Amino acid sequence: MLKKKIENRITQAIQEKVFPGCVIGIIKKNKERIVVPFGYFTYENDAPIVQEDSIFDVASITKSIPTASLALKLIDEGKLNLNDKLVDFIPEFRNSARNAVLIKHLLTQTLVFRSNSPEGKFRLSAYKNRSPEEILDIIFTAEFESPPGTKFFYTNATSILLGLVVERIFNESLDKLGGIYFFRPLDMEHTLFEPLDKFPKEEIVPTEIQEWRHGVIQGEVHDESAYTLKQMTNVGSAGLFSTVSDLLTFLEMLLNKGVFNGQRYFSSEIVEQMYTNQLLDIGQCTGLGWELNQPRYMGQKCAETTFGKTGFTGCAVICDIEREIGIVILSNCAFPKRKQDAMLINKLRSDIADLVFETL
Repeated sequence: MLKKKIENRITQAIQEKVFPGCVIGIIKKNKERIVVPFGYFTYENDAPIVQEDSIFDVASITKSIPTASLALKLIDEGKLNLNDKLVDFIPEFRNSARNAVLIKHLLTQTLVFRSNSPEGKFRLSAYKNRSPEEILDIIFTAEFESPPGTKFFYTNATSILLGLVVERIFNESLDKLGGIYFFRPLDMEHTLFEPLDKFPKEEIVPTEIQEWRHGVIQGEVHDESAYTLKQMTNVGSAGLFSTVSDLLTFLEMLLNKGVFNGQRYFSSEIVEQMYTNQLLDIGQCTGLGWELNQPRYMGQKCAETTFGKTGFTGCAVICDIEREIGIVILSNCAFPKRKQDAMLINKLRSDIADLVFETL
């Protein structure tokens, strides 16, 4: 019955041109899995069919898997503290509030960078034609509109900084760290930053036809600033590629309080902080390294402890420890051109989550 309801909703979304294709995955703590693919890579009549193991650009899910997860692992091991100063790891960070920025501000997205756009946002995409060195220097010197920790503000810059902290402590690149500590031991064989090094392009779902990049983006990071910075290094804000089955494995590990196949990846205390509101004192809501209780994409039936992350390309991971359910939605809603807002894809995400939570 659940599969049929999901099929009806996805068919409607494809007809509405929300995306040409997607894969839906559901995991329960008892290891029961549902993985269902829908649609095609593109809207062309001869386009490849989306498969269960089709590889997608998961965009900002990268912020949580692996970036924040690696930072939380360091905290678990006592190699990093929430109250450590950012400048102790990145002395090049030098705005006027440099000594007030703590690791917990990076893990809770509570740095409000001064706007550089008409809509009042700080957008790194505005600097996509700059060099990687210039973009990093802009992040290191941008001023804040409010003191660190006083307001929630979602931006790529915060996760880029967190990724740099992780790399400097481990003394290794972010893409390799993800593989070493999570992807290889969890047998997430299709999860990596450089998919074209291992898989043919025909297995990777395209994300957008983009004039700036001179054609179809397929197998390369979609996000503009991450693409430019990639000339120097993979960054903590975007760039990961994965499959529904691989991400379900990661969620299964979280549902088991940090343990998978007898191996512990996180302490139960750290997992609990992922779904504990860190911003009660400022009247906001976010977990440590994860978004928390967001009905706009987690559905009206989500709980205060439901946590997850979305990606601009049309992806989402949602985890509910108490109900022992994990949900993965991977799609290419930016194809052939990105939408002006996230209303349609968020409605789809929300509806799928509600169907799952009310049925299981």
